[in-house]
Amino acid sequence: MSASFPRRLAAVCCLFPLAATAQSASTDAAVPTLRDIVVTASRSPEPLADVVGDVTVIGPKQLAEARGDSIAEIIGRAPGVQFTSNGGPQTVTSLFMRGANSAHTLVLIDGMRINGSTSGGVNFPAIDPALVERIEILRGAASSLYGSDAIGGVINIITKKGEQDRPLSAWANVGYGTYETAKSNLGLSGAAQGWDYSFSASAAGSKGFDAQRPRYSNDVPNDMHYPDKDGYRSHAVSGTLGYRWAEGHHIGLSAYNGYTDGDFDASGYDPVTWNSYPLDNVYSLYRQQAYALTSTDRITDQWESVLRFGWNKDSVESRDPVSTNYTASQRRTFSWQNNWQFLPQHRLSLVTERVEERVQSNTRYDQSDRDTNAVALIYKGRIDRLHTQASVRNDNYTGYGNQTTGSLGLDFDLTDAWQVGVAGNTGFHAPTFNDMYYPGSVNLDLKPEKSRNIEAHLAYTGERTQARLALFQNKVRDLIVWDNALSKSNNLDSATIRGITLSGEHDFGNTTLRASADFLDPRNDDPAPGTNSQLIRRARQIFHVGIEHRIQALKLGAEYQYTGNRYDNVYNSATFKTEQTRLGGYSLVNLTAAYDFSKSLGVQVRWNNVLDKDYVLVDGYNTPGSNVFVNLSWRM
Repeated sequence: MSASFPRRLAAVCCLFPLAATAQSASTDAAVPTLRDIVVTASRSPEPLADVVGDVTVIGPKQLAEARGDSIAEIIGRAPGVQFTSNGGPQTVTSLFMRGANSAHTLVLIDGMRINGSTSGGVNFPAIDPALVERIEILRGAASSLYGSDAIGGVINIITKKGEQDRPLSAWANVGYGTYETAKSNLGLSGAAQGWDYSFSASAAGSKGFDAQRPRYSNDVPNDMHYPDKDGYRSHAVSGTLGYRWAEGHHIGLSAYNGYTDGDFDASGYDPVTWNSYPLDNVYSLYRQQAYALTSTDRITDQWESVLRFGWNKDSVESRDPVSTNYTASQRRTFSWQNNWQFLPQHRLSLVTERVEERVQSNTRYDQSDRDTNAVALIYKGRIDRLHTQASVRNDNYTGYGNQTTGSLGLDFDLTDAWQVGVAGNTGFHAPTFNDMYYPGSVNLDLKPEKSRNIEAHLAYTGERTQARLALFQNKVRDLIVWDNALSKSNNLDSATIRGITLSGEHDFGNTTLRASADFLDPRNDDPAPGTNSQLIRRARQIFHVGIEHRIQALKLGAEYQYTGNRYDNVYNSATFKTEQTRLGGYSLVNLTAAYDFSKSLGVQVRWNNVLDKDYVLVDGYNTPGSNVFVNLSWRM
């Protein structure tokens, strides 16, 4: 830990009583109410107020206020989350949860994992937030609930569902903005005579901006830069159909299918001179599909059975005038979860799960299939003011072995408003197919990355105020990195990530003030000689402040975000000054406005990067300048 980290902790603890003006969700998130129901923290529906864990919910209101933004931009405003993109929403996108690697965040669509089997990443360009009802963010290792990948946390993207309180509801949006960005979406939902249904569709297109910068931060020319605009075309559909055939018995089908055709820049080389040159007409096709059939049955008053079959597929096809690369992974999931409410305040869940992974590619992998069998036990209970959650899980990989993880969380209500809590959990990340089976770099001896996470929090919940202080340490062992000497992936490093997150919100009536601050110390425990230990592309300080004010049917808002310095490779010290890739800190100001003409018709305006700040998330790649998006919304 750096010497300055304890001083930051002391300063934040001293400032915590002032956090009545801060909020526990993102700068876009409203104060959660007792009626909010979440499923991610324990794999079962429960009120947000009863959750044991650090959870943020991004609801329909916050999604509506960010119509023109990508799913990664929206999630990236939440406390404890950072994101990067390689030149726009249509390019490779990564999320860093609590400073962990991007492959250490498990991403779900309606409870089904969608992390790719080859790279471990997620096809964020193919996920349209217009079809999303809410996003649940669980920070902290959760492998004892979900298995591999959940070292940093879990993001559950929940699509729009049928409403239970009216026979038919319909909605539509159409918007236009900077870079000739046009977006439209529509949908309907409802329930009648035991049936519930929903359908949503969206389409979008943008001329975009130049994905690459002419030079890198060290002033070296960028041989991939082709001076053009890199845009995208996308469409997506989602839907649900369910039937309640008896009291306590429901069967449902859900589907999501998203597609994006996005431009980017790349380079070729002259086989004679070996000189590289930029290529024109380079683009990638991203597709994300997720389908599930679920039967939920109340067997007795105390016993509920949830049986599910899921199938999902992610694919990326990159094309340029020289070559075409295609990679896809399919995953079939069979799960059976049994929940026993054996006492009024005590629940026990038994989860059995089988996952079958299959890889398709025009590059022949040494092995293209893998199966996982898992069993987990989850206990959730309350004794007076003490809230408890404990879980243990074992995952067995075909030809690979067993991985066992566990967690224990304790929250204690000091008063009706104040709560203190501690938690400890372990996590793991199994090597991907690229790590173990990529042609020419096979390594069957790779061990999984393992983590030990401890955290504590102090929270205040009042009638108009919510505030939360969270402290955590995550120790990750056997980090998988590329070994240049052997030209394959190896377990070479370990990392220790320590952090503090302070967040909160205060409602003054017609005005709401929100704020959050993240202080992160992401360290490589074994840096190479002469290099910096700070993990790449992760800032040590991030601040968000937001304010909203309502004047009858008009709502005005402003947001401020500061992100500190980052590094884009491991050569971050004076020893390698010529290769230093230091990305400077930056500040962004965003403005929002919304006006309701009636209960059915409204207009929303979002102006991002008002001051037209030139900033970099990944060295050599551009980010959006000042941009405006205007959306007209209608709801039945």
